Amino acid sequence: MATTRTDPLTLEVVELIGTVVARYYEEYDEAAAAHSLTGAQARVLGLLALEPTPMHKIAEKLKCEPSNITGIVDRLETRGLVERRPDPADRRVKLAAPTEKGSRTAQQLRDSLTFAREPLAELSDGDRATLRDLLRRMLGDSAPRRD
Repeated sequence: MATTRTDPLTLEVVELIGTVVARYYEEYDEAAAAHSLTGAQARVLGLLALEPTPMHKIAEKLKCEPSNITGIVDRLETRGLVERRPDPADRRVKLAAPTEKGSRTAQQLRDSLTFAREPLAELSDGDRATLRDLLRRMLGDSAPRRD
């Protein structure tokens, strides 16, 4: 059983992580609003831009109810940003996938997120690699890999 650490250093690191997350979501929501999207819609579109995904998997990744994802995908589909298509591996499953317009919008959203990118650019390659590796360790197997 892991022990909970409440030493000042651990508490400061937890507070800093919370601040980074809050600022990231604040900037993400501002970028989404510039495209007349909610933050949740922008996050779904961003995930789909990586790869077409079944809605239940989107719900798992975003830790929310599948019915919420259905509503978000419905609204994105109405705007011409997302489409539903059969999964080639299992035609009973529908994949949500970005349209060309959706892919462009997702790229514009990513490009407008400067909060973390600018400070990270000031770190050396070694420091960024160390930070990445530490974050992966904190997340265990759930950390995305882009090597």
